[in-house]
Amino acid sequence: MLGDLVDFFGKSPPDPVRLPLLASHRPILMILATYLVFVKIVGPKVMQNRKPFDLRGLIKVYNVTQIVYNVIMCFFAVHFMLGPGDFSFRCIQNLPPDHDYKTWERWLTYSYFFNKLIDLLETVFFVLRKKDRQISFLHVFHHMFMLYFSFLYLYYYGYGGHGFFMCFFNVIVHIMMYAYYYHSSLDRDSKGDLWWKKYITIVQLIQFGIISGHSIYTLMQPDCPSARFSATCAGGISVVFIILFSNFYFHAYILPTKCKKKAI
Repeated sequence: MLGDLVDFFGKSPPDPVRLPLLASHRPILMILATYLVFVKIVGPKVMQNRKPFDLRGLIKVYNVTQIVYNVIMCFFAVHFMLGPGDFSFRCIQNLPPDHDYKTWERWLTYSYFFNKLIDLLETVFFVLRKKDRQISFLHVFHHMFMLYFSFLYLYYYGYGGHGFFMCFFNVIVHIMMYAYYYHSSLDRDSKGDLWWKKYITIVQLIQFGIISGHSIYTLMQPDCPSARFSATCAGGISVVFIILFSNFYFHAYILPTKCKKKAI
């Protein structure tokens, strides 16, 4: 068992092209370890007796950058999937290495991975602004998992394929999420949340439902063995995230409403 695990983690990537941070586990694990230590230990300790930093200008730039980045990524992903990629949504497979548009597939997939790396800055901003309530288990777990799972997918499964299609839905959610962040940052005097905040969580749940459903559909195809690994992983983690985000939605939006009605 241990030997199989060692062999698995010692496996070479199926694609000989290794883009930055994808050559081995070490760089990405060091980034994740540094992130976790900073947001849970070092950062709060350093900020304990300090005033929160005013990062409004920087955060606006960050949010606009994320919106533009994800919109561009979404545009090119749709173009690729419906055009050069020639995807069969019944069984989405990685393009062969000699395909004319393999470079497209590599860089589009890598752009999603790199965006997961940029996402970590969101938590760093929370720490520097002393927004400790927003650094929840779900928040930290989601950011760390998405980055490391994206790395594992690219390292062991290659660029593109079924996972690329699954990531497309997450890009749509990110456009909506960072549009909310930017819009809420414009009103400096507002103490409450924008009315459509809860719908971001609903869209996230729909996203995981679609991913889970398509993964099950892919696993039902007898002539699609190449996507079984991706479909199994994507379907399994979607169920986990459905549970976690449903729990968050209940405690953030449903439970407070019930408590208010009882108080009245």
